[in-house]
Amino acid sequence: MKKLIGLLLVLIVLYGALITMLPPRAIGQNNFNLARRVGQYGIISLGAGVLIVSGGIDLSIGSFIGLSATVLAVGIQRKGWSPATGIAAVLGLGAVVGWIHGMLVTKAKLQPFVVTLCGLFIYRGLARWYGDDSNAGLGSEHETFRRAFSKYEFAGLPVEFWYLMGAVVVFGVLLHRSTYGRYLFAIGSNELAARYSGIRVDRYKIFAYMLCSLTAAFFSIMFLADSNSVQPSSTGSLIELYAIAGAVLGGCSLRGGEGSVAGIVLGTAILFVLMTTVFVAGVSDKLEYTAIGLTLLVGAMLDEFLRRRGTAVRKA
Repeated sequence: MKKLIGLLLVLIVLYGALITMLPPRAIGQNNFNLARRVGQYGIISLGAGVLIVSGGIDLSIGSFIGLSATVLAVGIQRKGWSPATGIAAVLGLGAVVGWIHGMLVTKAKLQPFVVTLCGLFIYRGLARWYGDDSNAGLGSEHETFRRAFSKYEFAGLPVEFWYLMGAVVVFGVLLHRSTYGRYLFAIGSNELAARYSGIRVDRYKIFAYMLCSLTAAFFSIMFLADSNSVQPSSTGSLIELYAIAGAVLGGCSLRGGEGSVAGIVLGTAILFVLMTTVFVAGVSDKLEYTAIGLTLLVGAMLDEFLRRRGTAVRKA
């Protein structure tokens, strides 16, 4: 709870600083844009966070988003799929890719870093091949699809934000109010002990990888609806940085076994409010990744400090 309160205070301070730098007429549009970006990236941060809690990692999120968005755009534009068929295909692809990742990690005993790093290259290559390495989009058609996943507003907030709120409920119940969540925390804390206690570790780790890939697939749907086009060679590049950064800033330990849904959402919000504040302050957007890296470093150092302090207090 103390960590969540600290994250909330950091967010309030950053947002207050941002508001003071913006002209009054720009505040409303800025809030709307922030809600959209937090909604989009918060969903993949939740998927990455659940995986990190279980002790896993996925470095292929961005490349898989590029592949999923390419499959969806090419399927609708060139192959005559309906949007519903394309959405089903992309979500099915996400489930299959997550299952493959989980099987390679649990059954083939490969390191998650190696499996997903290989996936990063494989999915980018497949996206370029399937999309003929050329831009694909929806044109002026399929407006209903675009409104459903990006252009619709409710209560003054973008639909992406409401999707995130729905995801928060689902992930909150899953992670904090279900047996699945307790087992994922146990596996991330001590996998060997979890095995000895009778938990079917492999099954739950595969489930976590599938959940992560499914959120990436859903992000690709929102991305295409928002941008209306996809470039197979670059779409999704480095998005895994945002997903992992949001989860880590929100309190997910890369050692596994720690994290919360509320913390992940707050971490994502802090990340994008910070980036917007840096931009409004006149810092070059070329330093965007530098800002992300420094924020992650500070967060990791603070997490390590608090962990050591907590250990020292318990020993005392």
